[in-house]
Amino acid sequence: MMAATTRQAGPADACYMLIHPRLDSETPNLQTLKRNLERGTDDIKAEALQQVIAGTLQGENHDQLLMHIIQFVMPRRDKALKKLLLLYWEVCPMHDASGKLKHESILICNALRNDLQHPNEYIRGATLRFLCKLHEPELLEPLIDPTRNCLAHRHAYVRKNAVAAVASIYRVLPQLIPDAPELIHTFLADEADMTCRRNALAMLTASAPALAVQWLKENAQLVDGFEELLQLAVVDLIRRAARDFAADKALFVRCIFQLLGAASNAVKYEAATTLVALSSNPAAVKAAAGCYIALATKESDNNVRITALERLDQLRARHEGIVDDLVMDLLRVLSAPDLDVRRKALGIVMKLTSARNVGDVVSMLKKELAKTVADAGEYEKSSEYRVLLIQTIHSCAAQFPEVAASVVELFLESISELGASSAADAIVFVREVAEKFPALRPSVVSRLVASLLDLRAGKVMRGALWILGEYTESPDQIREVWAKLREAVGELPLLAAEQRELDAAAAATTTTTTTTTTSVAAAAPGGEGKSESRAASASASASRRVLPDGTYATESSLTAKAAAAGSGSDALRLDAKPPLRAVLLNSDFFTGTVLAGTLAKLVLRFARADGVEPQQANSLRAEAALIMAGIIRIGQSSFVATPIDEDSYDRVLACVRALEHMDEDAAVLEGAFIEDTQSAFARLVRGEDKRAQEEERKSARVGAAPVDAGIEFRLLGAAKGAAPDAEDDQLAREADQGRATVSKLDSVVQLTGFSDAVYAEAYVTVSQYDILLDIMVVNQTATTLRNLSVEFSTLGDLKLVEKPTSYNVAPYSFSNVKASIKVSSTETGVIFGTIVYDGPGVNDAHTIVLNDIHVDIMEYIRPARCDEAQFHGMWTEFEWENKVNMSTTREAAENLDLRGYLQHIMRATNMACLTPENALAGDCGFLSANLYARSIFGEDALANISIEKPTDESPITGHIRIRAKTQGIALSLGDKISAAKVSVAAAAAAAAGTAVKA
Repeated sequence: MMAATTRQAGPADACYMLIHPRLDSETPNLQTLKRNLERGTDDIKAEALQQVIAGTLQGENHDQLLMHIIQFVMPRRDKALKKLLLLYWEVCPMHDASGKLKHESILICNALRNDLQHPNEYIRGATLRFLCKLHEPELLEPLIDPTRNCLAHRHAYVRKNAVAAVASIYRVLPQLIPDAPELIHTFLADEADMTCRRNALAMLTASAPALAVQWLKENAQLVDGFEELLQLAVVDLIRRAARDFAADKALFVRCIFQLLGAASNAVKYEAATTLVALSSNPAAVKAAAGCYIALATKESDNNVRITALERLDQLRARHEGIVDDLVMDLLRVLSAPDLDVRRKALGIVMKLTSARNVGDVVSMLKKELAKTVADAGEYEKSSEYRVLLIQTIHSCAAQFPEVAASVVELFLESISELGASSAADAIVFVREVAEKFPALRPSVVSRLVASLLDLRAGKVMRGALWILGEYTESPDQIREVWAKLREAVGELPLLAAEQRELDAAAAATTTTTTTTTTSVAAAAPGGEGKSESRAASASASASRRVLPDGTYATESSLTAKAAAAGSGSDALRLDAKPPLRAVLLNSDFFTGTVLAGTLAKLVLRFARADGVEPQQANSLRAEAALIMAGIIRIGQSSFVATPIDEDSYDRVLACVRALEHMDEDAAVLEGAFIEDTQSAFARLVRGEDKRAQEEERKSARVGAAPVDAGIEFRLLGAAKGAAPDAEDDQLAREADQGRATVSKLDSVVQLTGFSDAVYAEAYVTVSQYDILLDIMVVNQTATTLRNLSVEFSTLGDLKLVEKPTSYNVAPYSFSNVKASIKVSSTETGVIFGTIVYDGPGVNDAHTIVLNDIHVDIMEYIRPARCDEAQFHGMWTEFEWENKVNMSTTREAAENLDLRGYLQHIMRATNMACLTPENALAGDCGFLSANLYARSIFGEDALANISIEKPTDESPITGHIRIRAKTQGIALSLGDKISAAKVSVAAAAAAAAGTAVKA
C-alpha cells in the first residue's frame, strides 16, 4: 500500500503491507461484522476480528467497530483472541482527524494492565512486546508499574520482553521512567539469562553508555564465555562507545581480540570490522585480516565468503603492505568449490603478491593447476577454474619477470593435457612472455617445438605457429623447427599422398569384394553367367558427374560406395594423421594461412642468415612452396567437407608469391613479413600494459583525497556518539541524502498539465533494483477533492510493490506520495497511470491521465571489459541478436570521422570498446570494433560495429550487431543506437541550418 502523507501527517505514520484477499472469500459488510463480534462464539469472533484486521491493513475504515471490539471481544479470556486483539491494536487508528487520541482508546488500558499481570507468561510477554509499539503517553502511564514488576518475573520470556518495553518507553517518553538506566543496570548485574542480558545491554548502549561501559569493565574477563547474542551486543557497545570513552580503548581492544576467537562466525566478522575501526596498528590489522580469511575458508555460505573477501580487499586498500604476508593463508580459500569465491580470492591474491612472495604464490598456483588437470572430470566447472588459474599465473609472470621462465616451462609441459580454452590462454601467455623477455625466446622456441606434435586444437596451433615464425632466428633453430613442421605436416605432396591413400583403400576394398563374389559365384550353379550379368548391370548403373572444372566424369556405384565408406571413417583417420595435416583435412584453412606465413618467415630469415648456403635456402624455399600449394589444392579437392574460402586462398597465394619474388624484393618482404608483424604485436602488448596502468591509477585515485580537502583532527571534534571512523553508516547515509537532494532536481518529470484540476510532478530516483517516485499532487481548485488516489501500472520487467491509498486534499493544498517499483531485468520499461478523485458532487468521479514515465536502460548498463576468448565464447552462446543498420547523411558525415562516430555510439550505449587503440589508429575508410557492457543484474551485452566511409565526402554506412542472453536488453540497446543515429542527423541538420543563416 502506498504511504500517502499530507502536510498535517506526522512522521510516525505507519505504512502497512498489502494483503491480497482470497478468491473464495466474501467481503463481509459492516452489519455482519457487528453481529459476529457481538453474538458469535470465540471462533466466530476470531474470524471476524481477522477480517477487520485485514480490511484495516487495506485502508478500509472500521472506526464504527472499535466500541464493539472493546465491549464484546476484549473481555474474552480466549488466548487466541487476546493475540488477535494485540494485532488489532497495532493497526487500529487511535487518533481522530485532528490528531488527538480517541476517547475510546483509553478503555483498553485496564485490559492491557490485567494482561501484564496475567498468570500466563506468554500473555504477559506478548503484551509487553505490544507496548514497544505504543507511543501514546495517556495509554502508557497507567502501565508503568506492571511493566517494572515484570522485570522480576520468574520466566525469562517475560523478563526479556519487559526489558524491551522499558527501553522503548524510555526512548520515546523518558519522563515516564526517569530511572530506567539505573533500573536496567541493576537488572543486568543480577540477571543470568543471556537473552535478557543482551536486551539490557543493548538498552544501556543506546540510553546510558557510561553504565554499559561500567558493566563491561566488571565483566571483561568473561566476554569470551558469553553466548552469541550477548557477544554481538558487546561488540556493538565497543563500536559506539570507542570515541567517547577513549581512556578505555585498551580494554576495548583486549575484548575485541578475545572475540576474534569466538565460536560464532557472526561475532568474528563483527569483531574484525570493529577492530580495524578502533586501531590501525599492524598487529590489529593482521588479526582482522586473518579473521576474514578464516571466515572465507571455513564458512559454508558462499555469500558470507564473498562478503568476507570484500572486507579483506577493503582492508588491503587502506593498509598497503601490512597484509601481504597472509597471501599464502588466503590461497587456502581456493579449496571452496564455488567459482565466484575462487575468482574473488585470486583477484585479491594478485593484489597481495609482491617480489618477496611471488615464488611461493606461483608454486601454489602450479599445484592447483596440476590438480585441475588430474581431476578434469570430477567437477563441472573445472575447465573454467583452470582458465582462471592460467590467467592469474599469467598476470603474476607479467608483473614479476623472475618467475616468467618457470611459468613458461610449466605451461609448455602441460599444454597437451589442458583443454582447448585453457591451452589457448596458455599459448597467449607464452607469446606475451616471448615478446617481453627476449632472453627467454630460445628456450620458448625449443620447448614449443618439443610439444608441437601434441597440439590438436586449431587455435592453440595457430598461436604456436606464430611464435615459431616470429622468434626463431638462428639457422640451427630454424632447421630444428623446420624438421618438426615437416613431421607435423606429413607426407608431401599433400593432395597426391591423400589420393594414393584413398586409392589403396579402394583397391583393397575392391579386391576383397571381387574375391568374395567370385567364390560365391563359383560355388553356385551357373555362376559364370550370373557373374557376367552382374558386371553388365554394374556397367549400366554407372552415372556421369560434373567436376569442379566443368568436365564430365563417370562414377560407378562401386566407386560411390567406396567413397561413402571412406567418408564414414574420416574421424578415425584424422586422429591417426599428423596434427597439421589433420587440421587442414578438417577444413581449418585459417590455420593453413598461419602455417604459410610461418613458412615464409622462416625462409626469409634463413636466407639472410650468415653462413647459409644458397642451395640450402633454395631447398627450404621449394619445400615451403610445395606445402603452400598443397594447402590450396587440398582446399579445392573433395577431401574436405568445406572448400577453402577466398580470403584464406588469397593469403596463402600471397605467401607463395613472396617466395617467388624474394630475390628481387628481399628488403620489402622482410619488412612486411618479419618487422611489421612483430612491431604490431609489440604495440598491442604496450597498449595492454598502458591500459592496465591507467586502470591502476584510476583505482588509486578513487581513495585519494583532493589537494584542497580539509584535514580532520579527531581530537578537536566534538562528535559525541559518533562512529569511530569515517565509514560510519549514519554519516554515509547523511552524505547520500545531501547529494540526493541536489541531484533529485535534475530528474523532475511532469505528469499533468498546468491547466488540469490537479497538477502532479514526480522526482524519479533510480537506486539499482528500485525506482523511487516522489510525487507532489497539487489541488488547483477551490473545492476539496475527496478520495484522491494515484494509480500506477507498468509495462516491461517492472513490478509495482505499493498501492496508493485514497485521501482528501484541501483547496489549493498539496500532498506528497511515494511509490516504489522493483526492476528485475535490464529492459526499457514504461510507468503509466491516472489520478482518480471524487467531487464536488456526491457522485462526481474524475480521472486525469498521467504522462508516461520511461525507464532508461542506461541507468542499469555499465561499461565493462573482458578478454577476447570470453567475448567470442559469449558471442557464440547468446541466442538473441539485433542488427541495426547505420547510415548518415553527407552533412552529418562531413565533420565526423569513423572514430568520432564510434565514440558517439559508445557514449549513447554506455559500452566499452574492447578493440585496442592501436588497431583503431590510422586513416582508413573502414572500421570494425567490439563493444561490451554489463548490467547491474549481471547481464552481458555484446556488440560488433562495422562501418565504412570510403571518402571524406561520403556518408557513414554499416551496421551494428547486438547480442545478449535475453531479448529485452538486445532490443533496448537497439533502440538506444537508433536514437543515437537520429541525434547525429539532427545535429548535422541544425549545423547546416546555422550555416545557411550565416
